[in-house]
Amino acid sequence: MEETSVPSAAALREPACAVDVRARWLWTAQGLGLAVLGALALGVGLPLLGPAWLPTWSVVPLLGLGVTLAVVGAGLRYRWHRYEVTPEAVYVQTGWWTREQRLAPLARVQTVDRHETALGRALGLTSLTLTTASAAGPLRIDGLRREVAAALARDVLERAGRGGDGTDQHEHQQRPPHPQQQDHPDPEPGSPLR
Repeated sequence: MEETSVPSAAALREPACAVDVRARWLWTAQGLGLAVLGALALGVGLPLLGPAWLPTWSVVPLLGLGVTLAVVGAGLRYRWHRYEVTPEAVYVQTGWWTREQRLAPLARVQTVDRHETALGRALGLTSLTLTTASAAGPLRIDGLRREVAAALARDVLERAGRGGDGTDQHEHQQRPPHPQQQDHPDPEPGSPLR
């Protein structure tokens, strides 16, 4: 995590807000889809490429294991996937096998993007990705209701001191030219230096 100017009251902790309960259904369906695709791949590939001593029906217990992992994994992911926006920072906690807690100062938020899968759209769920100036990459909050995601995006942008379009309010002020640029005339039109 990078060093930032977050007030000392901000520290890594479990965020207060849980994602929408329908996220469990979304994550279960995604896990079941992977389990079924894996079983089909094994069912087709095992007779062709597998060892002769391994019977084709051995795919059934593996499918059962995949279904169990999908259901249990979705429940655990729902339990641990949390977020919170405070006046100073955004907190995100993800993972059930390995857990990650992240804190991003609102001043570092650069963009807020929304992403919906087809199944998520059918369930009324979306994801927000908050891009920051961190080497650790963006923060992603999955499993949000569309209305909650829209309000959260507005809230983050407002608290970060940006307008509704996500641009910096100071961006439109006239800035003095860089000292090195004052010494050199503008390049000719069509020049690759333009």
